[in-house]
Amino acid sequence: MDEIRKNLEAELNRTVERIRQMGGAATSVQTMGAVGDTSQLADEVDVIQVNEDREMNFATRSLLVERANRLAEALERLGGGDYGTGQECGEAIAPARLKAVPEVTTCVRCQDRLEKMSRHMPPVGGSDEGDESKHD
Repeated sequence: MDEIRKNLEAELNRTVERIRQMGGAATSVQTMGAVGDTSQLADEVDVIQVNEDREMNFATRSLLVERANRLAEALERLGGGDYGTGQECGEAIAPARLKAVPEVTTCVRCQDRLEKMSRHMPPVGGSDEGDESKHD
């Protein structure tokens, strides 16, 4: 269990460090945009590139924050004795899966089932195509 805890803590520390590193870059781009100082940008392409880079940075940072949260939850499950048990089925998660993705909460079989179900569900907040004709 000590080795598992050390691995989870190391992954969490690496993830948090990546978030910290990204924070500086995101702040500088945000500050430039907030101040409105785009005089250094030669043309619209540069502005578009800065905006695209900022959006990618936000998306990546968001994914890292989610992973850090999952790793912290895995540490809590380890402390509570629930680590390595699938939340869907209650069965043991394969050690190879836990090694590859230490924050995982489902076995391969349940994860596959969940992914198949999500593909068949309608999107949340989807529009009804028939509604447009009602407004004419």
